[in-house]
Amino acid sequence: MDAQYKPHETERDAQQFWDENQCFKAVEDASREKFYCLSMFPYPSGKLHMGHVRNYTIGDVVSRYQRMQGKNVMQPMGWDAFGMPAENAAIQNRVPPAKWTYDNIDYMRRQLKALGFAYDWSREFATCDVDYYRWEQWFFTQLVEKGLVYKKMSTVNWDPVDQTVLANEQVIEGRGWRSGAQVERKEIPLWFLKITDYAEELLADLERIDWPEQVKTMQRNWIGKSRGIELTFDIKPAEGSGLEAVQGPLAVYTTRPDTLMGVTYMAVAADHPLAKQAAERTAALADFCAECARGGTSEAELATREKKGMPTGHVAVHPLTGREVPVYVANFVLMEFGTGAVMAVPGHDQRDWEFATRYGLPIEPVIADENGQAPDLSQGAHDDYGVLIHSGEFDGLAFEAAFDAIAKRLEALGRGVVKTNFRLRDWGVARQRYWGAPIPVKYGPEGQTVPLTDEELPVALPMEVTVDATGSPLKRMPEFYDLGDGWTRETDTFDTFMESSWYFARFCCADNMEAMLDERVDYWLPVDLYIGGIEHAILHLLYARFFTKLMRDLGLVKSDEPFQRLLTQGMVIAETYSRPTHNGGKEWFNPADVEVKRDEKGRPISAVLASDGQPVEMGGIEKMSKSKNNGVDPQSMIDRFGADTVRLFMMFAAPPEQSLEWSDAGVEGASRFLKRLWRLVSEHLAAGEPGTLDLGALDDAQRELRRKTHETIKKAGDDIGRRTTFNTAIAAVMELTNALSKFEDTSPQGLTVAREAVEACVLLLAPITPHACHTLWQELGHDEPAIDARWPQVDESALERDSIELVVQVNGKLRARIEVEASAAKDAIEAQALAAENVQRHTDGKTIRKVIVVPGKLVNIVVG
Repeated sequence: MDAQYKPHETERDAQQFWDENQCFKAVEDASREKFYCLSMFPYPSGKLHMGHVRNYTIGDVVSRYQRMQGKNVMQPMGWDAFGMPAENAAIQNRVPPAKWTYDNIDYMRRQLKALGFAYDWSREFATCDVDYYRWEQWFFTQLVEKGLVYKKMSTVNWDPVDQTVLANEQVIEGRGWRSGAQVERKEIPLWFLKITDYAEELLADLERIDWPEQVKTMQRNWIGKSRGIELTFDIKPAEGSGLEAVQGPLAVYTTRPDTLMGVTYMAVAADHPLAKQAAERTAALADFCAECARGGTSEAELATREKKGMPTGHVAVHPLTGREVPVYVANFVLMEFGTGAVMAVPGHDQRDWEFATRYGLPIEPVIADENGQAPDLSQGAHDDYGVLIHSGEFDGLAFEAAFDAIAKRLEALGRGVVKTNFRLRDWGVARQRYWGAPIPVKYGPEGQTVPLTDEELPVALPMEVTVDATGSPLKRMPEFYDLGDGWTRETDTFDTFMESSWYFARFCCADNMEAMLDERVDYWLPVDLYIGGIEHAILHLLYARFFTKLMRDLGLVKSDEPFQRLLTQGMVIAETYSRPTHNGGKEWFNPADVEVKRDEKGRPISAVLASDGQPVEMGGIEKMSKSKNNGVDPQSMIDRFGADTVRLFMMFAAPPEQSLEWSDAGVEGASRFLKRLWRLVSEHLAAGEPGTLDLGALDDAQRELRRKTHETIKKAGDDIGRRTTFNTAIAAVMELTNALSKFEDTSPQGLTVAREAVEACVLLLAPITPHACHTLWQELGHDEPAIDARWPQVDESALERDSIELVVQVNGKLRARIEVEASAAKDAIEAQALAAENVQRHTDGKTIRKVIVVPGKLVNIVVG
């Protein structure tokens, strides 16, 4: 074989072999155990980034490993292609979004293929393909018939630049997450899916899936099941306010009825009917309500926002005591959460305390501290549970007893009822943008709203469209929306989360042009391992779970959950470098353009820009991003080192759940290791032909290498298959190659043991560096390609040792290491440990109180 490793030739030849032999085409086979491995499909933004490479390499390593276990593996790839970035790019580059998207897909597909990922490309689709979203449109019409869809006026976050609705999480400090425009609160008609009908099941079924606990907790909190009381306060105008009486009481929902006696004011949202009525008479209040409408509504922002409010001129009457408390409009209350009103207990809620402190409202304790005393409220609220005080007949009750007693009293008075509430809200699926799947609904001349029939589907999105910043062009295209006879077509498009909520199922039968799904979906689902970033923990993953239950209830799938196991990979991070600009901003420089001076321990101490030699500021290590210009182009690394080197570094640098710090030196180290592995195989082949393994004739060195080989097989299999800690599997193989490098026995028996070790190295690395291992496996004389080879089997007898090394401690401190027979009795081990020279030095003249033997590990001698 060629003694020199030539990665680009090796990778070209391996990929050609895989393509010609359709090695990764998945076909259903009921006689074989399946394994469906899926990485979250990418948005076709133009180029892969290192986060993509890491995500997809993890999936590929697992897929190839599971194939080596004999499983029928499917690993598909597609494109999450709709969304605003394509529109924004189209505006910038003056091209239709479709052309920009499909050009990007072509380039990114070539990049993925260059990395050697084992994808079944026959299943590929983009969500902007009409053959894909036409089934989403059909599915929507079925949900309409089932009563799981409705349209209503809704107050939304409106981005006046992007001309679309934003989710609360897309409003950052009152501005749109993409445009940066000041967000407005606006009331428009929107389509909703009834995800709240599935809240209980979505919560309960979290116990049935193997997901990181952090992700489950985030979904539990988002669903937000709570037990509380919905109660009412009578409302009347405050004396001298001149306001008219209002119709009906003010309803609030609370999970802390034990604090009811501490209510000192009420707060309502700016768009609550009570606030609107009061604002009609007070210009200042109207201005304040308008100011609230411009604010963001994400929970993080509400928590940190300065608490502001204005009195409405009304008072609320406490349902148990008759006490009158003022009613404020407050910027921390949202109409879409609960009833749009809250009872404020500043003694026991920090948000209420901050507001009360600002406006001089009473702050009264009604829950005792841990000492049974009134808590100190001078510096903040006391929000712990405890025994009630200053609460009349309820004094002395703990939370549960107080909850029940107060609920009983309110129910008897007709002023309250115990309720289970969910924080989860129905999913608004309409977007006022062009680049999305058209919503399949038409409107009649007499106000009819009618879902389209099967014959009217699909509604194809016009592709050759010029997009500008003035909103959706569909609204200006009568050839699209005007159906004649007074009928018009809906011009809103689906939220792009709709497409990503069922793509995993479509991969199972992407060639079926006659149905959304077919029976093959029940062979493949659920996905056995799903891989992606934790930033998708709530929206995408929750919606995918919801869609799976919808598809199940429509008889399309049998699975209750889409993804049985979830792996959330960490970020890829790198150093950042910048200089201040004249306008107070920063200009960021790519690490490749910066020269760093380091101290003797390798720590950076200063940096200069290579082009001008002038200093740059070191900003620390952050996630690779365009904004910080600290990304590394995967293609440049592939061109320089080859795909296997990039894959090896990505898997070796950190466990998959942790952040991976980019290191040029680490990539170079991965390259050196592959060259060493190649050379190792070449030298082994040049040393001669191995003989036939004779276990009874092995000498100590041969037995030791064979033991090391099978220890490595066992560890790597567990690390990849169970723990998904690829870095430790690679480290174990590296240790085996080191042992091989020191093994100089070229006898027939020695070469036989070495051949077993060399082949183990190649197969254990085959999922990680598949191109090099493809060629090396051939060079080792195998007709069967490495892609079809099975994972090496552990010979348990090879793991047996004649002797083992034990650590000897005296009072917990290491004092000696001893070699004992593997079958040595406890007494013999104790005697040998006590006889060790250094142990005697530390026990001489002392009383030996106890000798503890931990089999196979250590001996601890306790002296006094």
